[in-house]
Amino acid sequence: MAEQVKERDASQGAPAKAAPGAPAPAGGSAGASGRGAARSARGSTSRGIRHVTQPITQTIGHATGRVAQRTEGVWRPVAGVLHWVSPLGWTILALGLVTWFVGARWGWTELLMVAAAALVLFLVCFVLALGRTKVRVVAEVDPRRVVVGEPATGRIVVTNEARAPMLPILVELPVGLSAARFVLPALTPGHAHEELFVVPTSRRGVIQVGPATTVQGDPLGLMRRTLTWTERTELFVHPRTVALESLGAGLLRDLEGSTTEDVSMSDLAFHALREYQPGDDRRYIHWRSSAKAGRLLVRQFLDTRRSHVTVVVDPDPEQYRSGHGRTGRTERDVERDVMAANAPTAIQADVETAISVGASIMVRVMLDEQDCTMVCGEQKVSRSVPQVGLDAMARVEPGPIDLFSVSLDATDLAPDTSTVFIVTGPHRPFIELQRAAGQFPPEVTRVIVVVDPAAEHGIRRGGGLTILTLSALEDLRSLLFTGVAR
Repeated sequence: MAEQVKERDASQGAPAKAAPGAPAPAGGSAGASGRGAARSARGSTSRGIRHVTQPITQTIGHATGRVAQRTEGVWRPVAGVLHWVSPLGWTILALGLVTWFVGARWGWTELLMVAAAALVLFLVCFVLALGRTKVRVVAEVDPRRVVVGEPATGRIVVTNEARAPMLPILVELPVGLSAARFVLPALTPGHAHEELFVVPTSRRGVIQVGPATTVQGDPLGLMRRTLTWTERTELFVHPRTVALESLGAGLLRDLEGSTTEDVSMSDLAFHALREYQPGDDRRYIHWRSSAKAGRLLVRQFLDTRRSHVTVVVDPDPEQYRSGHGRTGRTERDVERDVMAANAPTAIQADVETAISVGASIMVRVMLDEQDCTMVCGEQKVSRSVPQVGLDAMARVEPGPIDLFSVSLDATDLAPDTSTVFIVTGPHRPFIELQRAAGQFPPEVTRVIVVVDPAAEHGIRRGGGLTILTLSALEDLRSLLFTGVAR
């Protein structure tokens, strides 16, 4: 009986042996479940460790922040002094300390002499960087707004306001990507020194001038202590523009027009009465008021106008002939143009012409006292003055855009547009131009200006668009007068 129980227990607990030639039993599911359990255990352990250590980390971080805030008056001056040391200064200091340690360790007298020389040099340079600089620095650029190619000059005046004479110091004034450096002579108390500088304006853009800083240190450059004295000034280099004839496009005088501040003798919006002057139209004499006043009075009106011109400029270099992406030009050709003398934007030459075209139209529209909306890349200006519009055009950065989205933005800014100009290059597909112009109402006059130096200027119409092709900025005046102005 006991033997039977043992055999039954053995048959239940021990795995059965496979018969010869029979397939082996599948054991993958058991292994997979074991590995999954192991990963689950490890994940639970990691979560548990993070759960325990996160409060400790947060507590340490808060405590460190509070300590740093309370001791700011101690470590901030020290950090400022350490900031004086240049990489060369840190190298000399490290050389002195290492040679001192090695020389003292093995009794090497020569290394001790090198260490003493390095440490003394570092200390002397540090002493030269000490001292209080008390000056007044004035940095000016005149004029603040110029056109590409026009001269722009600036001056910097440094006055010693200390009671003691000032040793020669270096003054640095960043101008765009470069910096102007002036070595000031020794100045007695109350005396000033003036330096002039020229700002290059060969490219359109916004040039950052300043802030002016004084550099105090040693002749070897181990220490460099800089102090800032002025704010940053912006110099706007506007695109070139050409004088255009009055467009007259979309100018109406009717009941739906909006009144302006321009006084007129013939319109619909009555403004006031004034005394008759020789040459006034007698039809506008207000006889009843004249009889009461005992002198002739005439009606005076305000101009009512409904005109809004929208200008959209395509700043994508790839859409123009000077762009290298779709014109078959190699990278070597582009590099040669970029490295040419004073031609860092050779591949963007046609983009600059397009920006000048848009700026010229915008200025003419604003001089005609019509509303104007300008959209070029990220820059958007609506119902402004020429100076603000040209400042925005100076900030334009060439780059790819979605012309359809830009047109939607223009319609949002100017839903009452009467004429729209889209300035682009010959590589922009015509279907994209149609889609962009189609965002404006059907009654809007749609003009496409194509900048193509290799084509002859001309005018053609199709698909509800008036297409003007110009090869140079100087052709814009005749093309607009012939194809648009009325």
